[in-house]
Amino acid sequence: MQLVRRLSYRVGLIISILLLIALAMVACTGSEEGEIKVLRWGLIPADDAAEMLRQYQPVVDYLEGELGIEIEIEVTVDYTAAIEAMRYKHIDMAWFGPFSYIIAAEEAGAEAIVNGVRQDTGKSTYKTIFVTRADSGIETLDDLVGRSFAFVDPASTSGNLIPRKVLLENGIDPDNDFSIMYYAGTHNGVELAVKNGTVDAGADSDTSYYRMVNEGQIDPEVNVIIYESEPIPGSPIVVRGDLPSDLKDSIQQALIEMDEQTLFQVQGWGNIQKYVKVTDSDYDIIRETRDLLDL
Repeated sequence: MQLVRRLSYRVGLIISILLLIALAMVACTGSEEGEIKVLRWGLIPADDAAEMLRQYQPVVDYLEGELGIEIEIEVTVDYTAAIEAMRYKHIDMAWFGPFSYIIAAEEAGAEAIVNGVRQDTGKSTYKTIFVTRADSGIETLDDLVGRSFAFVDPASTSGNLIPRKVLLENGIDPDNDFSIMYYAGTHNGVELAVKNGTVDAGADSDTSYYRMVNEGQIDPEVNVIIYESEPIPGSPIVVRGDLPSDLKDSIQQALIEMDEQTLFQVQGWGNIQKYVKVTDSDYDIIRETRDLLDL
């Protein structure tokens, strides 16, 4: 009996020591994982992926210099992919639209840190526009009934959330009153579908529209705007909420202090003049719209 007790004691002692060693190893591992050595930045698709990576490289170089951290940048397949990537910590930072941001805040702990001020308007807002071909015979929202229509993406603000609100307010059911309704996947996709006559009309953002006009991708005499919405809070750059506070502050400050020469190289931002601080509550109007539409 005494031998059994001694053996039990020794076994218990060994187990205790092993547990202490395991805990120590976990603590050390957690410490190493807590140190951010590479900051992974995800972009929602607004243009060709290769072109977006090229445009954003000066920003990557700038942030690496300011933060002293390697920046890896990738263009996700769609809005949902970017949200899921942040949810599972595959990306640490992202550029979201307002609607996709509030989803990311709820599902992935995203935290908005800055919003862009547009050079052309001096404001940090943008608009939904309804676009059609000049020869489509569509002049008003009422003329859209029975025609084919393209939204951008289910999680797009200017390309789904706000257009649906506008349509419903004008007595048009976006799910039943079009002959065909589909999601083009990107803002460019909507404009090109209208340009090529693949679809009669579509919803887009004014920033994407004027960027494509300036780049010669679409002609304002062909892709004509028939409706503009009220101003919408601009697209924020966000970070994972569980990143170290000092790193989040450094990223925010670096973006606010970014020089104009670097900013202007990123046409996908919509001619952003500068970035300013933004808070989560600035997007409450988007949450209210989402709840109103039960999306």
